Amino acid sequence: MSAPLRVYEPFKAGLPPLIPYWKSLFSRRTFISEYSRSELREQHFDSVFGQLWLVLNPLLLSGVYFLLIVIIGGASDGARYAHLTATLFLFYLVANSLTGGVKSITAGQRLILNTAFPRIMLPISAVVIAVFKFFPTLIIFFIIRIVLGLPFSWQMLWAIPIFFITLLLALALAITISCINVYFRDISSFLPYLTRTLLYLSPILYEASALKPQLKALEALNPLFPILDSWSQALVHGIAPQSSSLLTGLAWAFGVFLIGTYFFLSREREFAVRL
Repeated sequence: MSAPLRVYEPFKAGLPPLIPYWKSLFSRRTFISEYSRSELREQHFDSVFGQLWLVLNPLLLSGVYFLLIVIIGGASDGARYAHLTATLFLFYLVANSLTGGVKSITAGQRLILNTAFPRIMLPISAVVIAVFKFFPTLIIFFIIRIVLGLPFSWQMLWAIPIFFITLLLALALAITISCINVYFRDISSFLPYLTRTLLYLSPILYEASALKPQLKALEALNPLFPILDSWSQALVHGIAPQSSSLLTGLAWAFGVFLIGTYFFLSREREFAVRL
């Protein structure tokens, strides 16, 4: 039986047929997995030293930030360091998704020009890579938590839905920025400043409860703020996060995902011309 005939029409903004598109994407889930693994091997993730550096990099960074907190604040404790490492590791999941996603389309230029496939696979693969990088840091955090002698509780299971909300937000941001980078290539140069700004505006170096009232606007403008605060409440303090924080984080993640995905799908047929 001959292969089905594909007809390529001139670009016209608008969504493709969604049901066949998602079916085509789902049928290529094995390719997404293998493509992500090949990228990880290229970054030496399969080696002992590659995985070690993956953990040491955010761990050393958290140590430097904790030292600055002690110097500036004058005093600190184990719970403060646990908060710093827990939130910093989760922040790196989003930051790595952005870093990998921003060039996922432009770096896959040859693949796009020579193969017909849902282009959204490329930013999805970037997020899968970020998740693979996140899991070892999560193990390190629990080791740190045990060493610090912090108690465990069933409320820590709230971290599971918080992780999936973060994953949805990371995917939404990766899809959005990958599409923007096709039209504005300088966004990749601006990205390090954006992630560093998000780092300082998020409750990582400080806890949300310590934020001054006049700075409360940061909570409304930063999509990571309620997510990181909830993550700290669950994993560090062992208490249930506020439902308002969870709903706000979910609203941010779902809203950015809908807008970013619509923008991506409506423009992806033009990518080959832009590249």
